[in-house]
Amino acid sequence: MNYITEWKEEYAKDLAFALNNLNVLNNLRDGLPYPYTENDALGFIKAMLAADKTQTFAYAIIYRGKCVGSIAAFRQGNIHYRTAEIGYYVGEEFWGKGIATAALRELSDFIFENTDIIRLYAEPFAYNKGSCRVLEKAGFEREGVLKSNAFKCGVVQDMVLYAKIKGE
Repeated sequence: MNYITEWKEEYAKDLAFALNNLNVLNNLRDGLPYPYTENDALGFIKAMLAADKTQTFAYAIIYRGKCVGSIAAFRQGNIHYRTAEIGYYVGEEFWGKGIATAALRELSDFIFENTDIIRLYAEPFAYNKGSCRVLEKAGFEREGVLKSNAFKCGVVQDMVLYAKIKGE
């Protein structure tokens, strides 16, 4: 079963529903508006469709024909050009169903099979145990804790560094 697909503008309503939830937004980096509208989602989808496909690997996460979230990997620059940072989320009602794990495996396999990228990494907040578990189940290894690495929701937060290396 495929869990990721190219973005389509028709996914804007479902995406807005998933992101118009503080329990989801509080696990993501800042910069997303709240409330998150269908127009916000449409702008994001258009930006992902227009992105350089050699630098940004962005997909909708689909479950039972519905867009339930987003996953993307972003190629890094300079000496890290064969590394990509990966991020993802699914709507709260889809947490704990293995959907994010399946999407993460699918995107990781696609990138390793179709690009020269050799390392994928993610930096979830340390308090986000669900995301840490998703990464572990998808074959990412915990490399360490990034202490006092972010300021989120008014609090200095630790983050956890996970990585997956091509061929391991």
